[in-house]
Amino acid sequence: MSAVLAAGKGFEAPSTRDFVFSPLFGKGSVLTKPMLIVIVGTLLVAAFFYLAARRSRVVPGKMQFAGEAVYGFVRNSVAAESIGHGYRKFVPYLVTLFSFVFILNIAGIVPLVNFPATAKFAFPLFLAVISWVTYNWVGIRRAGFVRYFKDIMFPPGVPPLIYVLLAPLELLSTVIIRPITLTLRLQLNMFAGHLVLLLCIGGGAYMAQASGALPYLSWIGFVAGVILTFFEAFIQFLQAYVFVLLSALYIGGALADQH
Repeated sequence: MSAVLAAGKGFEAPSTRDFVFSPLFGKGSVLTKPMLIVIVGTLLVAAFFYLAARRSRVVPGKMQFAGEAVYGFVRNSVAAESIGHGYRKFVPYLVTLFSFVFILNIAGIVPLVNFPATAKFAFPLFLAVISWVTYNWVGIRRAGFVRYFKDIMFPPGVPPLIYVLLAPLELLSTVIIRPITLTLRLQLNMFAGHLVLLLCIGGGAYMAQASGALPYLSWIGFVAGVILTFFEAFIQFLQAYVFVLLSALYIGGALADQH
């Protein structure tokens, strides 16, 4: 945390420096805190669904009920509505994607962790690329390479002169803009949320150790931090939902001719 509390130094607001991490085991190692969060998050998602499905019963236990709740939410609220016919084959991917993004997001408010791994650009970019490969592969497999991109660039019912502008824009959107917007929407929301929480908690800690009347006002920062923590939890869930929803919509668009 960048709040400087030493005498003679003013409050230093959080910045991009708070998103730079040294190797956990010193120079020569590559494992950083965000990487460790991703590894642990992967294991937690795998363990959760393994335990949920290990002993399936007609009357589900707590773990089975939780697993079915997550699966049913993504299947019914995302896959079925966004993809339509043929959605079932994509449900396992979308459920895994939602769970993984959510657990990396929620790490930002977990005590002693306090960092959302998706605030680092590389992690949401990697997930966006997987979705990009998936929906393009689905479209090419359905229609063939040439027809798939022809359908994207030259949708029917459009005046021919419009194609001059529409064709390159649609191609640019499908090939470049979609994965970039998927990445930035998630990464920037997590980045901004983490900065705000650091500012509230760090500001409260600074005022608590300052002189004069500031210690009596430090509760404002702490209370704001608590309130924003609950709000951030909602945003973390929402961003996981939006990420998987857009991925499903892109897959549904690639399958559009089959609907």
